[in-house]
Amino acid sequence: MRTAYSVEMVRNAERELMARLPEGALMRRAAAGLAVACAEVLGRVAGRVYGSRVVLLVGSGDNGGDALYAGARLARRGAGVTAVLLAPERAHDGGLAALRRAGGRVAEAGSAEESIERADLVVDGIVGIGGKGGLREAAVPLADAAARSRAAVLAVDLPSGVDADTGEVRGAAVRADLTVTFGAHKPGLMVDPAREYAGSVRLVDIGLPLPNDAAGLAALQHADVARLLPVPGAESDKYRRGVVGIAAGSARYPGAAVLAVAGALRGGAGAVRYVGPAGDAVIARYPETLVSDQGPKRAGRVQAWVVGPGAGDDAGTVAEVLATEVPVLIDADGLRLADAGAVRDRTAPTLMTPHAGEAAALLGVAREEVEAARLASARELARRYGATVLLKGSTTVVAGAEGGPVRVNSTGTSWLATAGSGDVLSGLAGSLLAAGLSALDAGSVAAYVHGLAGRFAADGAPTGAHDVAEAIPGAWRDVARVE
Repeated sequence: MRTAYSVEMVRNAERELMARLPEGALMRRAAAGLAVACAEVLGRVAGRVYGSRVVLLVGSGDNGGDALYAGARLARRGAGVTAVLLAPERAHDGGLAALRRAGGRVAEAGSAEESIERADLVVDGIVGIGGKGGLREAAVPLADAAARSRAAVLAVDLPSGVDADTGEVRGAAVRADLTVTFGAHKPGLMVDPAREYAGSVRLVDIGLPLPNDAAGLAALQHADVARLLPVPGAESDKYRRGVVGIAAGSARYPGAAVLAVAGALRGGAGAVRYVGPAGDAVIARYPETLVSDQGPKRAGRVQAWVVGPGAGDDAGTVAEVLATEVPVLIDADGLRLADAGAVRDRTAPTLMTPHAGEAAALLGVAREEVEAARLASARELARRYGATVLLKGSTTVVAGAEGGPVRVNSTGTSWLATAGSGDVLSGLAGSLLAAGLSALDAGSVAAYVHGLAGRFAADGAPTGAHDVAEAIPGAWRDVARVE
């Protein structure tokens, strides 16, 4: 599992470690790892370190010191290293002296942008992890010049101008090809919109004492998901494996029911019960589905319900499902139709799966606010409704009803932005709920497998929701092989 920690946690760990180390040792560790990454980038873009041209954008904090010490190492290997000091009077003294001793130089006034245009590598050490808001005015032309240049851009710890804790980008920011972060991932490196600015991310271990249970974010990996996938035992039957109920679809949107059932049939439960007006369409495509037109109360035993995809204005069915005492997943129209008090009063787990527009409506804010602050939005929804919230989008995040680390999904593809894809995800997650996973695990595992299925289905080309559902078994097998 990949974890990320808040700025406060990282700062505290740094202070604890520095108290046990000689002065400057921690910065030298970071600079050594940074220099190695820089050398590898130069090997790709310039073919060598010797004779390459490197520009360091140096702010007044420790990131600037890291960049200067790393630049000194590169200069000793024959690179031409130029430092652009945004606050010369506050530049790191030791790092600047080391760079000069190694043969590096400081850019003269007015020559910074010209140096950037000729560079093979630009190292962003403008602002550290404590920075808030976008780049300051003096730094914007340098970031723009780096973006225009042919140089590779490497960010120190995180791109300057992005928020390390939230992933928000409130103004101009550096766009990096690679970010080298120290000690621990920061939340902003894992969540859009900041993630877009980070490029590839490399973690350099500098020995920070950070326990897993103190993480603010967590991203499941193949091995984590493999351990959570439900596997039938020798004594299993369809009821022991779990039965998921799907209350979805309408005369206008029968396809939503078909797609939700498609996802549910591939999600690990032993049987799928369908309730709604699209029974004929469901049976025609999936004859193994148990179909009822008598409503949720008379559908038979289920271990979890999915309600809402394509439901139109059927508020009665949504209310009936919410009144049950089994886990419930609410999606799409169900989010609009569900009574907030009824959701909060439920004693069984609830998983809500909005996209940004639906989350914005529930929160009473603009969609852009949700997209700009995905972590805060998911956490606030979970708090208001007492439910686990899976917020879909460019970064899918899952916030638990009880708080704790937010799960961030690391799979997926932009090709999943297609009609019906969310219906498949809902069925898949509902099936995992019925198979016995917690709401947090069901949402996280479903997002992971669904994202991987999207990659397999698309393979670099447009795909449809039905193709994604068909690719779930392949994604499941790919994950399960890790165990």
